[in-house]
Amino acid sequence: MSDDDFKRHDGGIHTGLARTSPYPISRMARPYDLVDLAREIERADTMMTNVVGGKLGLIADQIRRLQEQAHALMAAAERDAALHRVECRFQKQPGAVYHLYERPDGSRYLSMLSPADWNHRPPHPFAGSFRLNTDMSFAEVPEEG
Repeated sequence: MSDDDFKRHDGGIHTGLARTSPYPISRMARPYDLVDLAREIERADTMMTNVVGGKLGLIADQIRRLQEQAHALMAAAERDAALHRVECRFQKQPGAVYHLYERPDGSRYLSMLSPADWNHRPPHPFAGSFRLNTDMSFAEVPEEG
């Protein structure tokens, strides 16, 4: 088989092998129809649009979840920083639980004494209990009933 058999069709009458014809040349072949070709291209475009749209939707959902996680992380970091800046008259140790109270003037302080240690009548309003983790972050401890 020569290289001439595989040359691109230049728009004239095809004179090469039947298998290299740009259009069907057998009487048994389906007729060449531009409408069918346009329909096939439209189906391919629709399929590609659906696939790409689905993938972009998935990426958008992942971005939303990552943004939510980033906001939660930033809120926890701000809370931890605020708790580290609260008045504390002892050295904090990881693993210990500290109790936050608020004075009438709005200032807050950490105490080692829980509301139960005060016989449920602490000297100032109780604002929550927090465990200091080894990474120096705080984890809120649920109130005991």
